[in-house]
Amino acid sequence: MNAKTRIVCQNKRAHYDYFIEDTYECGLVLTGTEIKSIRLGKVSINESFCYIKRGEMFIDNMHISKYEQGNIFNHDPDRKRKLLLHQKEILKISSKISREGYTLIPLDVHFSNGFAKINLGI
Repeated sequence: MNAKTRIVCQNKRAHYDYFIEDTYECGLVLTGTEIKSIRLGKVSINESFCYIKRGEMFIDNMHISKYEQGNIFNHDPDRKRKLLLHQKEILKISSKISREGYTLIPLDVHFSNGFAKINLGI
């Protein structure tokens, strides 16, 4: 990671429970109140997992608390969120996790040059 990277949340049990073979950095599709809550550090990825469905990657059980100053347009804290990766990367990850005993877990949420990113481990 470079100098303009700020870690917001880490999955500390990931390295204890799993052997991380490979890591990938990807973007997140978020709404306005979600990014404001992440900037305040109100995010948890401890029980979350990632999966591939119809050529797209998603993260489930990622909890982003509601933004306190949000109005009726506030977000659902536990919704499924789409992850942004190139199609070649998704195919490469899909072939790796199709092997028995491999899974895809989030390692941390961070800001890189002002954009919210997530590191995934296989």
